Amino acid sequence: MGASFSSCVCDEDGNPLRPRLGDIPESCVALVLMCLDPPDICKLARLNRAFRDASLADFIWESKLPLNYKFIVERALKDASVAELGKRDIYARLCRPSLFDNGTKEIWLDKRTGGVCLTISSQALRITGIDDRRYWSRISTEESRFHTVAYLQQIWWLEVEGDVDFQFPPGRYNVFFRLQLGRSSKRLGRRVCKTEDIHGWDIKPVKFQLTTSDGQHAVSQSHLDNPGHWVLYHAGNFVSKDPNGLMKIKFSLTQIDCTHTKGGLCLDSVYICNSDVKNEV
Repeated sequence: MGASFSSCVCDEDGNPLRPRLGDIPESCVALVLMCLDPPDICKLARLNRAFRDASLADFIWESKLPLNYKFIVERALKDASVAELGKRDIYARLCRPSLFDNGTKEIWLDKRTGGVCLTISSQALRITGIDDRRYWSRISTEESRFHTVAYLQQIWWLEVEGDVDFQFPPGRYNVFFRLQLGRSSKRLGRRVCKTEDIHGWDIKPVKFQLTTSDGQHAVSQSHLDNPGHWVLYHAGNFVSKDPNGLMKIKFSLTQIDCTHTKGGLCLDSVYICNSDVKNEV
């Protein structure tokens, strides 16, 4: 039946016409695009006008946005005009990192998965001894999203705590501390790392803890290593089930064995991301 139908679609000379991509109904194209990841949707939108028009459909991008995207817009962007945009433009805007809470936090959506990524600057953390220049100092650097990190010269009692209240879309989330042994800088246009202050991290591991307002708890330990490189140390996981409820996440980093000092550590931020997102920050 299909062969007899196709043979009756001919040009002026009676030759059968081959179907083209542009002949596919826009509604069918849109349904196909909805099953793809956003980067693939954008690539196919360049094929022809039918695919481009179909890629603008709000129901496609509504399915890619977090369930609580309106909360993210209100909390982080604080721009009422964003809510008036089409869903594709809202998605694109949320994929661009946005600072909030006086520049101490930054949020964005992963372009591929639409997963929420949130970073919390060291300036928003409670660091024991941070005001004593014998122990800690704030240094400027281009290697941080926040352009500043906390640097530990030497201390006996290491304790860093922080928390955040946020509406996390349903899913599983990872929490990391972004740390580096050594103090990096630029010299004659080249990156160099001062490692003279590094000591004490091979004796006892650092303890990471994570708790949530709904009773979840995680503990992990790790020896800090790999001097001169930024490393994401995994503090734990949590699961969010209610997209409309605020969840309080508390996290900490401690090494409180006072039998030895430790130093030469850069503390950049805490990184929270959906488990489907690659760990890049």
